[in-house]
Amino acid sequence: MRLTNIKRRLATILATDCVDFSKHMELDEVSTLSGLNACRVIIDSTIEDFGGRIFHTAGDSVIAEFDSPVKCVNASVRFQKALMERNKETSVELKLLWRVGIHVDDIIIEGDNVYGSGVNVAARLESHCQPGQILVSRVVRDQVAKRVSFSIDASGTRNLKNIASDFEVFSVMFGNLNTPKFQPQREKPREHNEALSGNETAVIGTLIANKKPKLAILPFKNLSKNEESHFLSDGVVEDLITEFSMMREFEILSRATISDFKVGVDDAIKFSAGHSVDFLINGSIRSSGSRIRLSVELMDAQSGNVVWSNKYDRVLDDVFEIQDEIVRKITIALLGEIQITSLQRSKRKPTENFSSYELLLRGKEQHHKYTRDANQLAIEFFDKAIEIDEGNAQAHAWKACTLGQGLIRKYIDDSLIEQNQQLAMHHLTKAHDLNENDFECHRMLSAVYLSNHDYGKAEEHGRIAYRLNPNDPRVLSGTGEVLVRVGDEVAGITLLEQALALDPIPMGQTTSDNRYKDLVLGYYCAENWDQCASYGIRVKDVDPRTWLLLNFSLLKGGLDLSEESSFRNTKLEFIGLDWEETIDRFHLPAPQKNNELNEFVAHLREKYG
Repeated sequence: MRLTNIKRRLATILATDCVDFSKHMELDEVSTLSGLNACRVIIDSTIEDFGGRIFHTAGDSVIAEFDSPVKCVNASVRFQKALMERNKETSVELKLLWRVGIHVDDIIIEGDNVYGSGVNVAARLESHCQPGQILVSRVVRDQVAKRVSFSIDASGTRNLKNIASDFEVFSVMFGNLNTPKFQPQREKPREHNEALSGNETAVIGTLIANKKPKLAILPFKNLSKNEESHFLSDGVVEDLITEFSMMREFEILSRATISDFKVGVDDAIKFSAGHSVDFLINGSIRSSGSRIRLSVELMDAQSGNVVWSNKYDRVLDDVFEIQDEIVRKITIALLGEIQITSLQRSKRKPTENFSSYELLLRGKEQHHKYTRDANQLAIEFFDKAIEIDEGNAQAHAWKACTLGQGLIRKYIDDSLIEQNQQLAMHHLTKAHDLNENDFECHRMLSAVYLSNHDYGKAEEHGRIAYRLNPNDPRVLSGTGEVLVRVGDEVAGITLLEQALALDPIPMGQTTSDNRYKDLVLGYYCAENWDQCASYGIRVKDVDPRTWLLLNFSLLKGGLDLSEESSFRNTKLEFIGLDWEETIDRFHLPAPQKNNELNEFVAHLREKYG
């Protein structure tokens, strides 16, 4: 019998399903079904609003087709955002997360059924999603990338059963301000995050299914006769760390973490084991006149075997091209050619003028010494770099950063504070105008706007900085600090935990106190009193704000402060402070948070003062 009701056409297919639906049903059938129905109302109505047609549905999964990939992607973003908002207002047990896969291909429609490659690929993509994620194929990305207000970033390759072993996938980046939400950078969260797992926000953004290679770039040997030229070897290492940190396919240790490395292969292997490093990059630099000789090798951290090596004998002006080639070759060695597209995003040539670049490196070297004299000398180097090349965006950004360092560490006289604040903002604005894709600039702008209580702009610039450089611990901590304040506590804590893992002792510090203090605030905002207290007691040099949050969390956890020796021994030191000003420096946007802390201080004074 001939089938006459079969139609074949090109269409965009959306496949979505509810994560861990069976598990939820086992725990609470009634609540889960109620939550599922609420989600389906959101999903089905949104698909209809964007002109989509639902075919297959199994309650916890939906297949729909659209005549436009733009409509399909916009619909998926719309209902994922709506589902996230629903979860914010829902108890932990009723929070349901959904995955979405989208592909454009030939399909067959038979009555109320749809078949074909488009359906199969979309379903396979959906199965590879993290909870809350939207994955699309290259053909979808190419058709919609310039026609939507959010970015769609490369997310590696996947093995799609019976389709392709190296299928390219892309992640739709959305969230507040049309910039990405964040996800854990590891497949399994740390044990101390488990308390928040039920309150997990949608996982949106690039995520590599398998474990990311973790790299450490060791200090390069300076073989130059001029010992003062070590700024060049240090600068090249710092630039390479930056380039790799801007690639989502890797994790990389911070400059501060590798600074205490001792030489020798045995030491390298021991160092790697202590930091869970997979591969080490080391090398040497010899400069003489206008020439530079650079040797570099990639080593398996477990065996000590060299995976790749090369030598470069070039003029100094070629140092940027050498860096690009090193990044490219190592990426190919570890990930294969398929991942090389991400390299184009990571290239940030600061200037065409090597003299300006040299002065930039000298300035950064002084900046990292964290002394009053070095701070001033750094500013002088940046000024000279700018004088030679006004378009050196990084010199402007680093001058602003150094001015900020001077203000925070009180290297600058009180009478000059306002003047230097304005000067720092001027150079930040200039850096942004010259290169709007410089993550350093966005990182610093986020910090400035946070201190001015402009939370919208602080979040906007923080998210952009993260998108540009998802592995820099300064970006992770800064953006995490903003997110925990604006209500995205789980995402913020994830970034703060990652900053601690990659860079436990930040440059210029001697302990992990700053990382712990950030997490104390993060867990306070998340109202996770156990974790707030856990990090609070790890702080060695307790400041007033940490003391306040620690004792607040201890009391919330049911402990009697009068029996806590740490409280009894320190209450006289802290209880009489000007707490209104101290609490204001938390920069908390929610008035109720400020109120509850001031009320807590009043309670302490009344009961223990």
